[in-house]
Amino acid sequence: MDASSDGMMVEDAASIAAVNIGPEYNASIVKKAKLQSTVAALLNDPILSDVMKNPTLSDVDTLINLELGSAMRISVLKLDGTSIDVAVMNSATVKDLKLAIKKKVTDMEDTRMGHRQISWKHVWANFCLSYHNEKLLVDNSALQTYGIRNNSQVHFIPYVVSRASQRHSKGKKHSFFHGLNKKA
Repeated sequence: MDASSDGMMVEDAASIAAVNIGPEYNASIVKKAKLQSTVAALLNDPILSDVMKNPTLSDVDTLINLELGSAMRISVLKLDGTSIDVAVMNSATVKDLKLAIKKKVTDMEDTRMGHRQISWKHVWANFCLSYHNEKLLVDNSALQTYGIRNNSQVHFIPYVVSRASQRHSKGKKHSFFHGLNKKA
């Protein structure tokens, strides 16, 4: 065999491999595109309007449980008078509600204004949730212990801590930096 015939065999093998891989790869791309198209069409359906733009399996599971009655929809009244609805399991804690609010607001902000960073540490240090004038301050408390049920409304309110309890993060930070300024 001469060099030209060896080169021809290598090219033929590469062509055969491309033909063998190509259709499978293209088929998976086509299947993925069809799936994305179907999901987009489903999410545009008015019946599924409460499904987020990019839902996780957990989000879909919570919405299914909402329909089955083992989850609850809670309306959160913001300081500007608008409200958002979130869905959490019936056994949810205050922390679960905060995470659902964070996810919902982040998703809403991403669709409206693109990626915008919100400091949730700052939000929860200066504001809290309340239900019937009772502040929801203990993250591990079940929502049902506060009487929160399906279709309840909670409120964002300013979180002001008395000086006696000193639970506010600024108080701790302030006293830490105060100690550094003292001369020995």
